[in-house]
Amino acid sequence: MGKTLHPGPIKKTKKWDTSLWVSPVPFGITKVKPRHIIDSAKVAWKNKDNLNYAKNIILKGVCDGCALGVGGLQDQTLTGPHVCTTRFNVLRLNTAPPIEPKILHQDINELRKLDSSELRELGRIPYPMIRRKGENKFTRISWDEAMGTIADKMKKLDPKQYAFYLTSRGITNESYYVAAKTARYLETNNIDNASRICHSPSKSALKRSVGVGASTCNYQDWLGTDVLVFWGSVASNASPVSTKYMMEAKKRGTKIIVINPYKEPAMENYWVPSVPESALFGTKLADDFYEVNIGGDIALMHGVMKHWFDMEEAVEGSAVNHEFVREHVNNYEELRDNVQNQSWEEIVQSSGISKDRIIELSNMLAQSKNGVMVWALGLTMHKHATDNISQVANLALLRGWLGSKYNGLMPLRGHSSVQGSGEMGADPFSLPGGDYDEVNTERIEKVWDFELPKWPGDSVGVTIENAMLPEDNEKKLKLYYMSGGNFLETMPDPDFVKDALENLDIRVHQDIILNTSTLLDAKEAVVVLPAKTRYEQDGGGLSTSTERMIYFSPEIEGNRNRIAEARSEWKIYIDLAKRVKPENAHLIDFKSGQEIRNEIAVANPQYDGVQYLKKAGDVYQYGGAWLCEGGVCPTPDGRGNLISMDIPDNNAKAGEFKLLMRRGKQFNSMVYGDTDAFNHMGRYSVLMSENDAYKQGLEEGEAVVLYNKNGVFQGFVQHADIRDGNVGVHFPEGNYLVEKGIYENFVEMPDYVTDIKVEKADHFNANKDRQYYERPIPDLEDNPN
Repeated sequence: MGKTLHPGPIKKTKKWDTSLWVSPVPFGITKVKPRHIIDSAKVAWKNKDNLNYAKNIILKGVCDGCALGVGGLQDQTLTGPHVCTTRFNVLRLNTAPPIEPKILHQDINELRKLDSSELRELGRIPYPMIRRKGENKFTRISWDEAMGTIADKMKKLDPKQYAFYLTSRGITNESYYVAAKTARYLETNNIDNASRICHSPSKSALKRSVGVGASTCNYQDWLGTDVLVFWGSVASNASPVSTKYMMEAKKRGTKIIVINPYKEPAMENYWVPSVPESALFGTKLADDFYEVNIGGDIALMHGVMKHWFDMEEAVEGSAVNHEFVREHVNNYEELRDNVQNQSWEEIVQSSGISKDRIIELSNMLAQSKNGVMVWALGLTMHKHATDNISQVANLALLRGWLGSKYNGLMPLRGHSSVQGSGEMGADPFSLPGGDYDEVNTERIEKVWDFELPKWPGDSVGVTIENAMLPEDNEKKLKLYYMSGGNFLETMPDPDFVKDALENLDIRVHQDIILNTSTLLDAKEAVVVLPAKTRYEQDGGGLSTSTERMIYFSPEIEGNRNRIAEARSEWKIYIDLAKRVKPENAHLIDFKSGQEIRNEIAVANPQYDGVQYLKKAGDVYQYGGAWLCEGGVCPTPDGRGNLISMDIPDNNAKAGEFKLLMRRGKQFNSMVYGDTDAFNHMGRYSVLMSENDAYKQGLEEGEAVVLYNKNGVFQGFVQHADIRDGNVGVHFPEGNYLVEKGIYENFVEMPDYVTDIKVEKADHFNANKDRQYYERPIPDLEDNPN
């Protein structure tokens, strides 16, 4: 049976539906909501010195924001223009002028007074720089001196003592691929990327459950499916264009269910700026919310299945798709027995959802012929994240929601082309086209014509820890080469991260802009390299969307603020490789982006076809419209696997709360506003249920301290519709509360879930000297709301 191909964009429903309106008052004037028109005008003003180039990026480029895959103003889901403020907000990274020399070369302590948002506003890195030990200013150097400094150090080190990292900042598949090849050419497996911090458990879970490591369906499958379930995902915030798909799905009769500890306002009501009806009157998105405890998703799903199996005992076929299970699924009896052994008491306690509500959800899913399961960081940033997602797959497999129209499993990727990073081999556990196993290693060695290192590389969190190992340890990290990224604002325990980054001999920051981590010291030198953006990359570049669409984004001419000395990232990696190991330089030498794409098509057979993508609008989807089409999985026996698991112990101790990390007006860790547009949450607000606040004797707006053995966060109470026993703060401000060195059970991704205590600020500060804390507690006034 041949693979069904994606049909391309379809027309949206034209008829207006008043039942979906949020308010009859135009533009939501009386509501707490984003002001898209005003925000867009501000973006235009900010880019006024380079407005024509900004316009061409929007009209010709593939979005370097979220991973929905908008090329120009179009995508492959719906016809009509797509615009969003997330894309507009990152626009200035591509149009900004260089930082003025008098600012760039001032005393480093003056630059350190700026936060990352203020550093971003300074402009782009104009040329290579270095700051050696004891120096208090950056010094301009040539590319030759910069690359020579890095290469000379690498030659002296064991390959286990240096590492590479690539962020999600608009990096193309070509750069991921060349970085992955360069790392192995330089004999190290210490290479990682931002996507693994977010979605590596999705890949591990999907591979063991259904044999694939990507979304099995498309956004079009949202449009008309019976039910669309979002697990721990605020898609409207991270990927605003998705609200247009949700609106269309609602018009076609789809029910939208959101499972999240906090009743996110952006998933309840949204004003889609590119749809006149929604821009005027708003759109009701979610039909129902299930406010689960942080970490209680597995228990909730156990409850859903427990009721299904009870239904099956009464009437066979009332909940389980037995035909699909018989033909395509393993371990049915084992899963059923495991689920039935879980008590309702344990299920309710862990999930925080009543038995009646769980049965209500269970019945609704059982009555839905089709369904699409979508999830994001709410499921992945846990120690048991792989089990979280395999449990989602269990639900889908029991219902037969796999490999056909209106059905599927979708990890909602947050950033453009992070789906492609692992598929290009840019992590310690992957190579292009597969895992870092014996068969794939042998295959890639034939493609690359050199031997790959056989020792296991470390993930990003472990490499940071390795910087603090004793000098004589063979894994003591001494050089970190980073393409973008800011570990100070993305990793747990920023104080430890600072110490680790400053304990490196040499730190390389290959980037577009400065951030707070660029300004840290190093034992020998900090080297800064100016990178080109996606839209300046020589020969254009590829990015892979959530739904496996590989888009070509052309090189866009006409940048009035062109950074003359910036270089394409893949070219910088090649230069480095040639300098460290010149004797075999021909093995790593690419002359053009087209040469890289030609080799990608060989190294990763799924990508065979990308070599023909050459102009704006060109796109190729690997795997066809649906992976596991017809229920046939690329597993050894062609069947999906139901995975049995126990309910994890996630209950907070008496007097403690679970910490929810959420995002506001920001893109990843790049903050674009101090106040969340949907709930007026400030950067130091603490979301708490009214019931919990009452029990703690806290008034709204009152100063509070959140603390545990890891750190302290001072903020202000804000009442919110959040599950009792859980509190919410912004990321990355809350990272001080998260413990380092705790990793997901399968893929070494940091665990961002932690328990905290909440106390009135005046009481806490009065007693802080009687207790032990790792860091001094500043006065509350140092953290204004």
